[in-house]
Amino acid sequence: MENNLFLTKPTMDLQKEYLSFYQEWKDSGESMIPWVISKDPSDFQIMVQDLLNAEKGINVPEGWVPDSTFWLVDENKTIVGAVNIRHRLTEKLLNCGGHIGYGIRPSERQKGYATKILSLSLEKVREFNIQKVLVVCDEDNIGSEKTILKNGGIQDESFIEEDGNVVKRFWIHLC
Repeated sequence: MENNLFLTKPTMDLQKEYLSFYQEWKDSGESMIPWVISKDPSDFQIMVQDLLNAEKGINVPEGWVPDSTFWLVDENKTIVGAVNIRHRLTEKLLNCGGHIGYGIRPSERQKGYATKILSLSLEKVREFNIQKVLVVCDEDNIGSEKTILKNGGIQDESFIEEDGNVVKRFWIHLC
């Protein structure tokens, strides 16, 4: 894994790279995580503006909270992953969403990128004055659980969704 990784806010400058990232997810047939990468990028400028607006709480759907999206980029400007940081928790996010949702493009998994994106995301969370960060994963997502634990996650009670899916919940203290 390269060390020259950084988080950047969505930008028009990375349109070609983002469309490649997006298409790889679509072609994989997997769920797009975090949810924001499932937004239709066909009008890329509008998608980028919507993501930037969400950070300011502009046009956020009722019951949702402001959130910040960042792309994990390497030195070649390849978008390796994406993260969505919720600025506060609703009851639903407290149960099964958490503060941080992240995903690594399928071709770049098991290379340490998830640990890096979560670590860099925790630095961003500090800017939102959040001291105790909730990160969750499905019970069967062993890789994500290991990533959360490597970043200081302390397991809390799991949450069982209506469909029976078990969501493991972890707190990371930033103080």
